[in-house]
Amino acid sequence: MKDRIAGYNAGMSKFDLTNHFLIAMPAVQEGFFAGTLTYICEHDKNGALGLVINRPISLTMGEMFDQISIPLNHPELEHVPVHVGGPVQVERGFVLHDNPQDWQSTLRINDKVALTTSKDILEAMAEGKGPDHFLVTLGYSGWEQGQLEHEINENTWLTVPANEHILFGLPAEEKLGAAMALLGVNYSMLVEDAGHA
Repeated sequence: MKDRIAGYNAGMSKFDLTNHFLIAMPAVQEGFFAGTLTYICEHDKNGALGLVINRPISLTMGEMFDQISIPLNHPELEHVPVHVGGPVQVERGFVLHDNPQDWQSTLRINDKVALTTSKDILEAMAEGKGPDHFLVTLGYSGWEQGQLEHEINENTWLTVPANEHILFGLPAEEKLGAAMALLGVNYSMLVEDAGHA
């Protein structure tokens, strides 16, 4: 199993992980990233930016809209959970969504997925005019130049190309296992293997 995992991460000195999942290895048992699945929104020579997508918090979107004084006229959003996207700027909101449009501050990740940080997307969502599928987080995850590459070479993460079904179509508790299945690896077996290391 360990040789198989090493093969996934081999030869990663020059690569672009934009639109990939980072799967925290079971050895990462402490700290913020334990048990997380992170979606990489941007990765270049300067570093990387991503959002943890499987860690909902007790805050709902209805409560969030109250806090930022946006009237919620789309009741379907009332009980949708907000996630914690990472340990950086946890007071700031990030909307990962499909149907990329030109909101005031949007990073187009690809033709299907974008990341928006401006308030106009939330105002549209409150009126039922926002994207069809989305994930709202507080905070993001960031890596400096070369840091993510180093962590992958240290076997902190497994990587796999992302897909929209896992991003937007599964409950938080199923996302990590589904991402592992893309690699053909069972996460519980990986945990057991790590326990015997």
